[in-house]
Amino acid sequence: MAPSADARTRDRVAQLLFESGAATAAELGARLGLSSAAIRKHLEAMLADQLVEVRETRPQGPRGRGRPAKAFVLTAAAREGFPHFYDGIATAALRWIAEHGGPDAVTAFATAQVTALEERCRTAMLEAGDDPIARAEALAEALSAEGYAANATTIASGGQLCQHHCPVAHVAAEFPQLCDAETALISRLIGTHVQRLATIAHGDGVCTTHIPTPPRAVSTTDPTATTVRTDR
Repeated sequence: MAPSADARTRDRVAQLLFESGAATAAELGARLGLSSAAIRKHLEAMLADQLVEVRETRPQGPRGRGRPAKAFVLTAAAREGFPHFYDGIATAALRWIAEHGGPDAVTAFATAQVTALEERCRTAMLEAGDDPIARAEALAEALSAEGYAANATTIASGGQLCQHHCPVAHVAAEFPQLCDAETALISRLIGTHVQRLATIAHGDGVCTTHIPTPPRAVSTTDPTATTVRTDR
Protein backbone atom coordinates (compact mmCIF):
# COMPACT_ATOMS: atom_id res chain seq x y z
CA MET A 1 0.00 0.00 0.00
CA ALA A 2 1.35 3.45 -0.92
CA PRO A 3 2.00 5.78 2.02
CA SER A 4 -0.65 8.45 2.66
CA ALA A 5 -0.05 12.13 2.00
CA ASP A 6 0.33 12.71 5.75
CA ALA A 7 2.90 9.92 6.05
CA ARG A 8 4.90 11.32 3.11
CA THR A 9 4.88 14.78 4.68
CA ARG A 10 6.07 13.41 8.02
CA ASP A 11 8.83 11.52 6.24
CA ARG A 12 9.91 14.84 4.72
CA VAL A 13 9.82 16.49 8.16
CA ALA A 14 11.97 13.66 9.54
CA GLN A 15 14.43 14.00 6.66
CA LEU A 16 14.77 17.75 7.22
CA LEU A 17 15.38 17.23 10.94
CA PHE A 18 17.84 14.47 10.16
CA GLU A 19 19.80 16.84 7.91
CA SER A 20 19.56 20.00 10.04
CA GLY A 21 19.67 18.55 13.54
CA ALA A 22 16.98 20.88 14.88
CA ALA A 23 14.40 23.29 13.47
CA THR A 24 11.45 25.34 14.67
CA ALA A 25 7.94 24.77 13.44
CA ALA A 26 8.16 27.98 11.43
CA GLU A 27 11.39 26.87 9.74
CA LEU A 28 9.94 23.47 8.86
CA GLY A 29 6.73 24.99 7.54
CA ALA A 30 8.67 27.41 5.35
CA ARG A 31 10.87 24.62 3.94
CA LEU A 32 7.85 22.45 3.14
CA GLY A 33 5.47 25.21 2.04
CA LEU A 34 2.98 24.42 4.81
CA SER A 35 0.87 26.74 6.92
CA SER A 36 1.52 27.12 10.63
CA ALA A 37 -1.57 25.05 11.44
CA ALA A 38 -0.60 22.28 9.01
CA ILE A 39 2.99 21.86 10.20
CA ARG A 40 1.90 21.86 13.84
CA LYS A 41 -0.60 19.11 13.10
CA HIS A 42 2.19 16.93 11.73
CA LEU A 43 4.56 17.78 14.58
CA GLU A 44 1.92 16.99 17.20
CA ALA A 45 1.36 13.59 15.56
CA MET A 46 5.12 12.94 15.52
CA LEU A 47 5.36 13.98 19.18
CA ALA A 48 2.60 11.52 20.04
CA ASP A 49 4.45 8.77 18.15
CA GLN A 50 7.70 9.72 19.97
CA LEU A 51 9.45 10.49 16.70
CA VAL A 52 10.36 14.06 17.66
CA GLU A 53 11.00 15.90 20.89
CA VAL A 54 11.16 19.58 21.82
CA ARG A 55 14.28 21.40 22.91
CA GLU A 56 14.62 25.04 23.86
CA THR A 57 17.22 27.03 21.99
CA ARG A 58 18.36 30.61 22.36
CA PRO A 59 19.38 32.72 19.39
CA GLN A 60 23.12 32.96 18.76
CA GLY A 61 24.81 36.22 19.64
CA PRO A 62 25.34 38.28 22.76
CA ARG A 63 22.61 38.17 25.43
CA GLY A 64 19.62 37.04 23.42
CA ARG A 65 16.37 38.54 24.68
CA GLY A 66 12.97 36.97 25.03
CA ARG A 67 11.81 33.45 25.64
CA PRO A 68 13.84 30.57 24.18
CA ALA A 69 12.61 29.27 20.84
CA LYS A 70 11.18 25.76 20.71
CA ALA A 71 13.04 23.59 18.26
CA PHE A 72 12.15 20.06 17.22
CA VAL A 73 14.71 17.24 16.98
CA LEU A 74 14.44 13.58 16.08
CA THR A 75 14.34 11.10 18.92
CA ALA A 76 16.77 8.20 19.09
CA ALA A 77 13.94 5.90 17.99
CA ALA A 78 13.32 8.01 14.89
CA ARG A 79 17.01 7.96 14.01
CA GLU A 80 16.82 4.19 13.99
CA GLY A 81 14.69 4.50 10.88
CA PHE A 82 17.69 5.76 8.94
CA PRO A 83 20.19 3.14 7.79
CA HIS A 84 23.16 2.18 9.95
CA PHE A 85 25.11 -0.22 7.80
CA TYR A 86 26.95 -3.14 9.36
CA ASP A 87 26.79 -1.77 12.92
CA GLY A 88 26.63 -5.22 14.45
CA ILE A 89 29.62 -6.69 12.67
CA ALA A 90 31.65 -3.50 13.11
CA THR A 91 31.05 -3.51 16.86
CA ALA A 92 31.93 -7.20 17.07
CA ALA A 93 35.13 -6.59 15.12
CA LEU A 94 36.21 -3.77 17.41
CA ARG A 95 35.46 -5.85 20.48
CA TRP A 96 37.70 -8.57 19.07
CA ILE A 97 40.46 -6.03 18.38
CA ALA A 98 40.13 -4.60 21.91
CA GLU A 99 40.25 -8.06 23.47
CA HIS A 100 43.29 -9.22 21.54
CA GLY A 101 45.20 -5.98 21.02
CA GLY A 102 44.04 -3.65 23.77
CA PRO A 103 42.92 0.01 23.60
CA ASP A 104 45.97 1.07 21.57
CA ALA A 105 44.99 -1.34 18.82
CA VAL A 106 41.49 0.15 18.68
CA THR A 107 43.01 3.64 18.43
CA ALA A 108 45.31 2.53 15.62
CA PHE A 109 42.37 0.96 13.79
CA ALA A 110 40.26 4.13 14.16
CA THR A 111 43.11 6.29 12.87
CA ALA A 112 43.60 4.01 9.87
CA GLN A 113 39.88 4.13 9.06
CA VAL A 114 39.82 7.92 8.60
CA THR A 115 42.88 7.99 6.33
CA ALA A 116 40.97 7.50 3.08
CA LEU A 117 38.28 9.99 4.15
CA GLU A 118 40.96 12.54 4.98
CA GLU A 119 42.57 12.17 1.58
CA ARG A 120 39.25 12.65 -0.23
CA CYS A 121 38.35 15.69 1.86
CA ARG A 122 41.80 17.23 1.46
CA THR A 123 41.47 16.94 -2.31
CA ALA A 124 38.09 18.67 -2.17
CA MET A 125 39.57 21.50 -0.09
CA LEU A 126 42.48 22.42 -2.35
CA GLU A 127 41.07 25.88 -3.14
CA ALA A 128 39.89 26.70 0.39
CA GLY A 129 42.87 28.90 1.32
CA ASP A 130 44.38 29.19 4.79
CA ASP A 131 41.55 30.79 6.77
CA PRO A 132 40.22 28.18 9.26
CA ILE A 133 36.59 29.28 8.89
CA ALA A 134 36.76 29.13 5.09
CA ARG A 135 38.37 25.72 5.37
CA ALA A 136 35.60 24.60 7.73
CA GLU A 137 33.00 25.61 5.13
CA ALA A 138 34.84 23.67 2.43
CA LEU A 139 35.20 20.69 4.76
CA ALA A 140 31.46 20.78 5.49
CA GLU A 141 30.75 20.47 1.77
CA ALA A 142 33.21 17.60 1.47
CA LEU A 143 31.74 15.77 4.46
CA SER A 144 28.20 16.27 3.15
CA ALA A 145 29.27 14.57 -0.05
CA GLU A 146 30.39 11.66 2.16
CA GLY A 147 26.96 11.42 3.82
CA TYR A 148 27.60 13.39 7.02
CA ALA A 149 25.00 16.13 6.30
CA ALA A 150 27.44 18.79 7.52
CA ASN A 151 27.39 22.57 7.61
CA ALA A 152 29.64 25.30 8.99
CA THR A 153 28.54 28.52 10.69
CA THR A 154 30.33 31.58 12.04
CA ILE A 155 29.81 32.51 15.69
CA ALA A 156 31.24 35.21 17.94
CA SER A 157 34.14 33.06 19.12
CA GLY A 158 35.03 31.56 15.74
CA GLY A 159 33.09 28.92 13.87
CA GLN A 160 31.25 25.66 14.30
CA LEU A 161 31.28 22.58 12.13
CA CYS A 162 28.08 20.56 12.60
CA GLN A 163 27.54 17.01 11.35
CA HIS A 164 23.89 15.99 11.43
CA HIS A 165 24.54 12.36 10.58
CA CYS A 166 27.16 9.92 11.84
CA PRO A 167 27.52 6.66 9.89
CA VAL A 168 29.17 4.97 12.88
CA ALA A 169 27.24 6.52 15.78
CA HIS A 170 26.17 3.21 17.30
CA VAL A 171 29.70 1.80 17.18
CA ALA A 172 31.28 5.03 18.43
CA ALA A 173 29.00 4.98 21.47
CA GLU A 174 31.02 1.99 22.68
CA PHE A 175 34.35 2.94 21.09
CA PRO A 176 34.97 6.70 21.46
CA GLN A 177 38.31 6.27 19.72
CA LEU A 178 36.34 6.63 16.47
CA CYS A 179 35.18 10.11 17.52
CA ASP A 180 38.69 11.01 18.67
CA ALA A 181 40.15 10.00 15.30
CA GLU A 182 37.53 12.06 13.47
CA THR A 183 38.20 15.11 15.66
CA ALA A 184 41.92 14.82 14.92
CA LEU A 185 41.10 14.57 11.21
CA ILE A 186 39.04 17.78 11.38
CA SER A 187 41.88 19.56 13.19
CA ARG A 188 44.43 18.52 10.56
CA LEU A 189 42.22 19.50 7.64
CA ILE A 190 41.25 22.89 9.06
CA GLY A 191 44.79 23.56 10.20
CA THR A 192 44.12 24.59 13.79
CA HIS A 193 43.20 23.16 17.17
CA VAL A 194 39.49 22.35 17.42
CA GLN A 195 37.23 21.27 20.26
CA ARG A 196 34.48 18.68 19.99
CA LEU A 197 31.49 20.01 21.95
CA ALA A 198 28.88 17.33 21.27
CA THR A 199 28.49 14.02 19.47
CA ILE A 200 25.57 11.97 18.22
CA ALA A 201 27.29 8.92 19.69
CA HIS A 202 26.88 10.40 23.17
CA GLY A 203 23.20 11.16 22.67
CA ASP A 204 23.39 14.69 21.29
CA GLY A 205 21.32 15.68 18.29
CA VAL A 206 24.35 16.70 16.24
CA CYS A 207 28.14 16.37 16.27
CA THR A 208 29.43 19.89 16.95
CA THR A 209 33.05 20.96 16.63
CA HIS A 210 34.20 24.43 17.71
CA ILE A 211 36.81 26.19 15.59
CA PRO A 212 38.37 29.12 17.50
CA THR A 213 39.09 32.42 15.81
CA PRO A 214 42.78 32.48 14.89
CA PRO A 215 45.00 34.84 16.96
CA ARG A 216 45.29 38.33 15.50
CA ALA A 217 48.56 40.23 15.79
CA VAL A 218 48.06 43.91 16.74
CA SER A 219 50.50 46.66 17.67
CA THR A 220 50.57 47.97 21.22
CA THR A 221 49.03 51.39 21.88
CA ASP A 222 52.38 52.74 23.13
CA PRO A 223 53.83 54.71 20.17
CA THR A 224 57.35 54.15 21.44
CA ALA A 225 56.94 50.40 21.68
CA THR A 226 58.22 48.16 18.92
CA THR A 227 56.84 44.88 20.21
CA VAL A 228 53.78 43.18 18.87
CA ARG A 229 51.31 41.34 21.06
CA THR A 230 48.79 38.70 20.08
CA ASP A 231 45.10 39.01 20.92
CA ARG A 232 43.52 35.76 21.99
